[in-house]
Amino acid sequence: MAKIELSAHTNDRLTPHLSPVSAWAFSLGTSIGWGSLVVTSNTYLAQAGPAGSVAGLLIGAVIMLIMSSNFAYLMDCYPGAGGGYLYCRNIFGYDYGFLTAWFLGLTYFAILWANATSLPLFARYFLGETFEVGKLYTIFDYDVYLGEAILSIVFLVIIACLCIWSQQISARLMTGMVILFAVFITACFFGAAFRPGVSYSPAFVPDSNVLEQVVKVAIMSPWAFIGFENISHLSEEFTFSRRKSFRILVISVITTTALYVFVTLLSVMAYPERYGSWLEYIQDRGNRSGIEALPAFYAANHYLGSAGVWMLMAALLALILTSLIGNITALSRLLYALGKDGILPRPIGTLNGRGVPAKAILMVAGISILVPFLGRTAIGWIVDVTTFGATLSYGLISAAAFKEAGFREDQTQKRTGLAGVIIMIGFGLYLLIPNLITRSSMEPESYFLFIVWAVLGFFVFRRVLKNDVENRFGRSIIVWIALLSMILFVSMVWMNQSILSVTDTAMKTIEETYAGIDISGAQTEIVDAQMAAIRTVSTRSIMVVLLVFILSLAVLMNNYRLMNKQVEHSQRELGMVRNLAETDPLTGVKSKLAYAETERMLNEDIGKGEAVDFAIAVLDVNGLKHINDTLGHQAGDEYIQKASRMICMYFPHSPVYRTGGDEFVVFLQDHDYDERQEILDMFRKEAEAHIASGDVVVSVGCSDFQRGKDDTMRSVFERADALMYEHKKYLKSMGAVSR
Repeated sequence: MAKIELSAHTNDRLTPHLSPVSAWAFSLGTSIGWGSLVVTSNTYLAQAGPAGSVAGLLIGAVIMLIMSSNFAYLMDCYPGAGGGYLYCRNIFGYDYGFLTAWFLGLTYFAILWANATSLPLFARYFLGETFEVGKLYTIFDYDVYLGEAILSIVFLVIIACLCIWSQQISARLMTGMVILFAVFITACFFGAAFRPGVSYSPAFVPDSNVLEQVVKVAIMSPWAFIGFENISHLSEEFTFSRRKSFRILVISVITTTALYVFVTLLSVMAYPERYGSWLEYIQDRGNRSGIEALPAFYAANHYLGSAGVWMLMAALLALILTSLIGNITALSRLLYALGKDGILPRPIGTLNGRGVPAKAILMVAGISILVPFLGRTAIGWIVDVTTFGATLSYGLISAAAFKEAGFREDQTQKRTGLAGVIIMIGFGLYLLIPNLITRSSMEPESYFLFIVWAVLGFFVFRRVLKNDVENRFGRSIIVWIALLSMILFVSMVWMNQSILSVTDTAMKTIEETYAGIDISGAQTEIVDAQMAAIRTVSTRSIMVVLLVFILSLAVLMNNYRLMNKQVEHSQRELGMVRNLAETDPLTGVKSKLAYAETERMLNEDIGKGEAVDFAIAVLDVNGLKHINDTLGHQAGDEYIQKASRMICMYFPHSPVYRTGGDEFVVFLQDHDYDERQEILDMFRKEAEAHIASGDVVVSVGCSDFQRGKDDTMRSVFERADALMYEHKKYLKSMGAVSR
C-alpha cells in the first residue's frame, strides 16, 4: 500500500545535512577562534600563571558541561532554528524569547566581528605592511586602513556566499579546518612539552591571591566557550538522532579545554634570553614585536623551528575561518527564526530553493561589512560585552531547562537547570559589581556599550510591539522592569569605573612625575593604600545601591503580581459564562463556538493581509458509531475522551477544538507548526499501531495556509478535510473500523 501524504505544506524546513562529526566541528570551530592563540595566553597567564590558568579552565569546562546538559535537553524538547530564542519563547513567552535573542545576537555578532577584524592583525604579524595601504583615520588610538578593511570584507562576503551556495561544502570545510587546527596545536604542544629546560615556574602570579587568580580565569568561561552551543540553532539540520547532541557537546567542551590548556602552557615553555622568566616576558607585552609578540609562536619556533611556526600559522588561519563560518551560520538561523515570527521582516524568515536562509545570511554579512571601519579597539570593547550577553543568555536558557524539566518531572535535569541558573547569577554579580572579589579587568567603555545595547533593545521592542497584531508581546512586563533596573545599575557602575580609571591614571601620573625623587617605600605604600581604600569604598557603595535596587524591584514585582491577581479575578468572574460556552464539556478542549470565533478573527486578519503562517489539522475518531452500537454511549464517550487526550498529547502548543461528535480541529502554531510533519508522522504511526492493539484510532489530515491563495480559513480547512478522508480510507484498508 502506498504511503499517504498527510499534509499539504510548503517547503519551509531547513535541509538536514549535518553528521555527528560535522556537528562537533561546528561546535568546536565556533567556540575557539583568534583569541585562543593570541589573546588567551597573554590574558590568562598575566592574571593567573600556568597553574591558575589550567585550574580556571578546568572549572570553566565543568560549568560548560552543565550548560551542555541544559542545551541538549532543550534541543531534544524543541528542535528547530533559533536555539535559546526558541526555548525561552516556548517556555516563558515571547518577551523572554526576544530578550534572549537580543543578547545572544550581540554575543554572536561580537565574536564574528572580532575574528573578521583579526585577519588584518594576522597580516600584520606574518605579512608585514602588505595591507596597510590607504590610511583612512585613527580611532581610539587604532589606525584604520582601507586595505585591511577590504581584506576583512572580502573574507566575510566569501564565507557568506559559501554558506548560501552549499551547506555540504561549508560543513566539510568546517570539519577539515577544525581537524587541522586541533592536530597542529596538539602537535606543537607535545613537540615542546618534554624538551629539556622546560619550566612552568612560577606556577602562579606572585604577590597575588591564588584563589583570586583561579576565579578570574573561571569567570571568563562564558567568553572562552561561547559558540559551543551553536548547534542548538542547527538541530533541525541533523541527519542523526538529537539524543546524541549531549555527547557531541561534551566532546566539544573537552576538546576546547584541551586546546586552550595546550596553547596556554606552550606560551610559557620558552622566552627570549633577556627575560628572567616567562612572567617578565608576558608582562612586557608593550615592548615585544614580531614573533616575540606571540608567546605560543615563539615557543613553537624555539623547539620546532620554522615548521612549528608554519603549523601554528595554518592553525590560526583555520581558527579564524571556522569562527566566521560557525558564527555566520548560527546568526543566520537565529535571524531566520526571528523573521518567521515577524520580529524581523518576514522575508528574512524564508528559505531559498536549497533550503538555506539566504536572506538571513545576507543580512548578517550586510551588517558586518561596516564593522572593519570601527577599528580594533572598539571591537575589543564590544567583545568584552559578550561576557554580559553570554551570562544573561545562559542564565535564561538554564531557567528554561529547569522549568521544562519540572513540567516533565525530570528531577535530574531540573537540578542541572537550577545549577546553571545559580552559576550564571554568580557570574552576573561578579560582572556587575567590579572589585567585589577581584579587581575588574573590563574597561569602562564595555559597561557603557552594554547600556547602549540594552537601551537600543527597548526601541527595537517598541517596533515589535507596534507590529504585533497577534498580541504575543508585552505580556511579561517584569522582564522589562528587570532590564531597566539593570540598565540603571550598570550606568552607575560605568560612572564609578570611569572615576576609578581617572583616579588610577592620576596616581600613576604623580608617581611618574616624582620618579626621579627619592621616595621611601613607606610613602609608595601610602599611595597604594589610598587607591585600595578608594576601591573599597566604591565597592561598598555599589553593594548598598544593589541591595536597594533588589529590594525596590522585589516590592515593585510583588505589587505588580497583586494587581494582576485582582484583574485576573475580575476577568475570571466576567468570563466564566463565556468560558463554559467555549469549552467542550465532555473533553475539556475548545468547543465548536470557540472554533467559529477563531475562524471569524482569522478571516479578518487574512482579509487585512496580517495573518501569520499557520496550518489546520482535521481529525476524525474512527469507529465511534460501532462503539456506541455495541458497547453503549458511555463507552463511546470514554472513547472520545481517549481520542481527545491522544490529540492533545501530540499538539501540546496548539488549541484543539471539538467541532462535532467525532470530529476535532487543531489550529497549529508555534512549535507544533514548525514540527508539523514530524508530529503528523508520529501520530499516523501510533494510529496504525492502535488498529492491531484495539486502541483508539484517529484519522488526520493537515494543510498549510497559502498566502495569496487562501482568502479564508475555510479553504485551508477543506484541503485538510480531504486529506483526512484519504487517511481514513488508508486506515480502513489496514483493518480499522471506519464508522
